[in-house]
Amino acid sequence: MGHGQAAENRGMAIFPQTRTAPPPSAAVRRPAALRHFGPNWYATVMGTAIVASAGVALPVHVPGLRVACALVWVLSAVLLAAVLAARAGHWAAHRDQARAHLLDPAVAPFYGCLSMALLAVGGSGMVVGRDVIGHQAALTLDVVLFTAGTLTGLAAAVAVPYLMIVRHRPEPGTASPVWLLPVVAPMVSAALGPLLVPELPEGQWREALLLACYAMFGMSLLATLVILPLVFARLVHRGPLPLVLTPTLFLVLGPLGQSTTAVNALADVAPGAIRAPYASALGAFAVLYGVPVMGFALLWLALSAGLVVRAVRGGMTFAMTWWGFTFPVGTCVTGAAGLARHTGLAAFGWLAAALYVLLVAAWAVAAARTLRGLLGGALLAPPQGAAPVTTGAV
Repeated sequence: MGHGQAAENRGMAIFPQTRTAPPPSAAVRRPAALRHFGPNWYATVMGTAIVASAGVALPVHVPGLRVACALVWVLSAVLLAAVLAARAGHWAAHRDQARAHLLDPAVAPFYGCLSMALLAVGGSGMVVGRDVIGHQAALTLDVVLFTAGTLTGLAAAVAVPYLMIVRHRPEPGTASPVWLLPVVAPMVSAALGPLLVPELPEGQWREALLLACYAMFGMSLLATLVILPLVFARLVHRGPLPLVLTPTLFLVLGPLGQSTTAVNALADVAPGAIRAPYASALGAFAVLYGVPVMGFALLWLALSAGLVVRAVRGGMTFAMTWWGFTFPVGTCVTGAAGLARHTGLAAFGWLAAALYVLLVAAWAVAAARTLRGLLGGALLAPPQGAAPVTTGAV
């Protein structure tokens, strides 16, 4: 078996399906269960936080929505603390497995989710969490999480591709949408950095952060443009993904929706951070870039939805990959809301609302099934059929 096919099989193994998972046992419930608590669990934090931030970004008023979003943000913050603690326990007690994850091309890209989880909770805190803890506390929290998330995201954007080149060596035609996870993390920083621009002193500090966000926008976008053709080529030449991995197709929406969100958020704060004529040019760029990219995002959403329906008919059951239906769709909500602000077009507002309904439905299903699998022990059970990773030390 080649390295690429082996990686795909291991990728299927790390997302146990509830239908085939073994019954819970005392061994599963013991702390040893953290041995199989991988970095993909950060997706639960990302998917929950985006429900809160996307809800308050909607250009339509829904009574009680802001209060509900504040409660969801609290849940995301609690989830972040819990997952961080569990991952720390994983590294402390099962360092061999943690190192094996880094050497596994099916798992290593999920290390980009750590950055996005930190950034999502911090950014959501600035827009809705402040209703709960106050502006100053939300600002302090966001500064800490934005700094940590950005640094870890930049590290993952370099380290994971490095490992792919020198250790993983995937075969041609085995590209996965999961490869986008580490390189999209800087785009999340670019989209949430504008929340901190007005908090900085006028002049050099504001302009430096603004342009740093554009630099991260560029590095993530260009990396996405390198990877996305490989993903599409894999689909065309080798057919649909395995059933359990089909939801990862939605991950492609992440850099599309997040980049649209970024250019619109940056355009909002540009007038107070950079001199003319650049401020107005950046406002025009937000529309000229965002509208075509949102169009492609809708095309990919339709294509992915069709393949998901096909997979469901083929017997796809729940796995942790279902969290791929949440955060990427949420970025499209905030992207469409940003375009509604800058174009004044009501159609973008209704698009954002429709996508938000899809997001909430996906989050509710994924959260309920995850809780069920977690309480039953299935999601913490050892993956079945996982091949050992023997590539060597990092």
